[in-house]
Amino acid sequence: MKVRIYHNPRCSKSRETLRLLRERGIEPEIVAYLETPPSPAELRRLLAGLGMRARDLLRRREPLCRELGLADPDRDEEEVIAAMCRHPVLIERPIVETGKGVRLGRPPEKVLEIL
Repeated sequence: MKVRIYHNPRCSKSRETLRLLRERGIEPEIVAYLETPPSPAELRRLLAGLGMRARDLLRRREPLCRELGLADPDRDEEEVIAAMCRHPVLIERPIVETGKGVRLGRPPEKVLEIL
């Protein structure tokens, strides 16, 4: 089974999720999304798989979120997606994708649903 993780090695939940996968014998494709941000189309695809709107995947405590006014409910979905792609630090992590679906690894055990 092909497994992809959008990973930030500085994030404890991301590291825990990667460890959880590896403990199950899964070596995922690792996407260092801070270095290689998703395109708007890719982010929309992930959001659809998660059943979320962009604002649901937004790291609201990130100072840049406040600076850009992204928590404002009047902000258009496409504006939020564009900002997240320009500034991937705004994307909540880790995101794990398999042929069975997409899950946010918060908590890490959520990814077991799609393995």
